[in-house]
Amino acid sequence: MPAALISPQEVLDAAERLRPVVRPTPLTERPALSELAGRTLLFKPEHTQRTGSFKIRGAYNHISQLPEGLGVVAASAGNHAQGVALAASMSGRSSMVFMPLGVSLPKLDATRAYGAEVRVVGETIEDAIAAARDQAAITGADYVPPFDDRQVIAGQATVGLELGQEAGRFDAVLVPTGGGGLVGGIGAALAHRSSGVRVVAVQAEGYDGLKAALTAGEPVMAGGGPSLADGIAVRAVAPLTLAHAQAFVDEVITVTDEEISTAMLLLLERAKWLVEPAGAAGLAAVLAGKVPGSGPVAIVLSGGNVDPLVLGHLISHGLAVQGRFLAFTVRLPDRPGALARLTTELAAMGLNVLEVAHRRTGTRAGLGTVEVAVTVETRDPGHRSDILADLVERGFAVTEA
Repeated sequence: MPAALISPQEVLDAAERLRPVVRPTPLTERPALSELAGRTLLFKPEHTQRTGSFKIRGAYNHISQLPEGLGVVAASAGNHAQGVALAASMSGRSSMVFMPLGVSLPKLDATRAYGAEVRVVGETIEDAIAAARDQAAITGADYVPPFDDRQVIAGQATVGLELGQEAGRFDAVLVPTGGGGLVGGIGAALAHRSSGVRVVAVQAEGYDGLKAALTAGEPVMAGGGPSLADGIAVRAVAPLTLAHAQAFVDEVITVTDEEISTAMLLLLERAKWLVEPAGAAGLAAVLAGKVPGSGPVAIVLSGGNVDPLVLGHLISHGLAVQGRFLAFTVRLPDRPGALARLTTELAAMGLNVLEVAHRRTGTRAGLGTVEVAVTVETRDPGHRSDILADLVERGFAVTEA
C-alpha cells in the first residue's frame, strides 16, 4: 500500500506549534549572485535558523506531540542531532543522541550544549542508528527519525508554507536533498497552495538515492563514497519520503564537489554567508547551468554548521576549483641571487606570493640546482596559463604542481 501523504492540516498544525520556536527566514536576494547567474536568485536562509539548520522544525514538531515526560533518542552526525537536542530541552524532556566515531568535535559539543547526552558509537551513521533504535527498544524512549516520519516531514513542510506566501516571486525552488524529508515537505506545502512552482531536488553526486528511487519506483541504495556535502550524503530515501517525491517533486539534479565548493565560496565572498556544503547545493546547480530556464528561482540554504577545522580545506578547495591560486615549481641554479631574481620577476608580473619553499634535498633537481615551490594568487584559470607561459618566456624551468 502506498505511504499516505501529509495533509494540508498537518502542515498548518505544525506551523502553529513552531510559531514561537523558529526564526523567520524571509526570502532575500543577493544582487551580486543574481548577476553572476544571469537570473534572479532569492535565498531562503535556513542556515540562520536556530541550531544552524532547518532541522529544528521537524524535530520539534515530532517531539512536542509526545506524551509528557517521555524521553527521546536519535542518531546523527550533525544537524539532526542538534535539532533533536534543542527540541527535547524546549519540551522539558531528556534526550540521548548517538553519533558515529569521527564526528566533528564542534558538532558533538553543540549537541551536548543543547541538552543531549551524547554517546559515540560505531564507525558509520548506520551503526549509530542501530544503537539508537536498540536504546529506544530497551528503555521505551521515542526514536526520532531524521526524515522517515510524518511529523518530521510536516515540520520541514513549514519551510514550504513560508515559501508559498512569496510564491509569486519565483518559478522554481531548489532544495538540498538527502533523505528527502525537506524536499517532500516543501513540495507538499506548495502543492496544497496550488502555487505552480516547480520543486527541484538537488543531490550530491554519488548520493542520488532519490533520483535512483524515482527511476526504480522503490527505495534503492546509491553508490556512496567521499563527499564534501556530508549533510545530504544519504545513500537511500525511505518509502514515505519517496511517496512525497513521486507526488510533489518535478526534477532531481545532482552536483559535484567542485560545483558545491565554488557555490560555498561565492556565498562567503559575495553574500557574507557561511553556508555548509550541503546547504550550498542549490546554488551550485544554478551556477553550473543545470537548472533550465531564465526566470527567478528560490534557493533553500538548508544549513550553516561547518566544522572550523574543515573550513580552511573547503575554502582552499573552492579557490582551486575557481582557478584562484597556482602552485608550481621552478628549478634554479644553486648560487647566490637566483632566488632573488625569481621573486623580483614575480613582483614585476604583479603577483601576490602566498608561499615559497626552497628545497635542496628530496627533489629531482640535479647537481648544482635547487627546486623552489611557489604558490601565487590568480584571477581565473586563464590567468594561471598566462603566468606559466610568462615564466617560461623569462627563462625559468617551470612545472605546474
